[in-house]
Amino acid sequence: MKKRSILILSCACMLGTVLSVAPGQASALKKGVQSVRVLELQQQLHSLGYFKAGFTGYYGSLTSKAVARFQRDNGLTPDGVAGAATRAKLDSFGKVRLTALEQLARIIYSEARGESFEGQVAVGAVVLNRVQSSEFPSSIPDVILQPGQFTAVQDGQYRLKPNQTAYRAARQALNGADPTNGSLYYYNPAIATAKWSKSRPAVISLGRHTFTN
Repeated sequence: MKKRSILILSCACMLGTVLSVAPGQASALKKGVQSVRVLELQQQLHSLGYFKAGFTGYYGSLTSKAVARFQRDNGLTPDGVAGAATRAKLDSFGKVRLTALEQLARIIYSEARGESFEGQVAVGAVVLNRVQSSEFPSSIPDVILQPGQFTAVQDGQYRLKPNQTAYRAARQALNGADPTNGSLYYYNPAIATAKWSKSRPAVISLGRHTFTN
């Protein structure tokens, strides 16, 4: 009975060790992660001269290499993984304004403020799908401001101040939500005049928008 108690205690201690380590491991940013935190990381690295690529919110090889260079220059293990120590060191240089997040919220608000929350997330997802596509620019700001792509940019509505729902939808899209199933385009069938838009096969309809590829 005594041996059994010791075994149970030992297992409990081991479990406690695992549980105490897991949160730190889970918070590490590394290749394959897409989130608002990755977007913040990219902008922090950019402000310090380490990241020269476009802001995507996706942790790819360019982000990993930039992190490794920052780590090497600051006495950290250059493993390309942004764990707690790396992010703390970055934060010590001061916070940066998440301009790419604001731009994503702006295009969501100006293009879909009358839609459901899911419909707003969908517009943000289209922007992020384009960032990952070879057919479009490879950064959030460049996708949004690409000439002739978004009506709200052309008619000036893009300058409207986004509300908190738009910011929440932007974060949701950045964290991987995609109600459009990978769509690269959308249009409003009630007012769209371009034949090429209507000729594309529909993936899904959400509110007043039809999403296509």
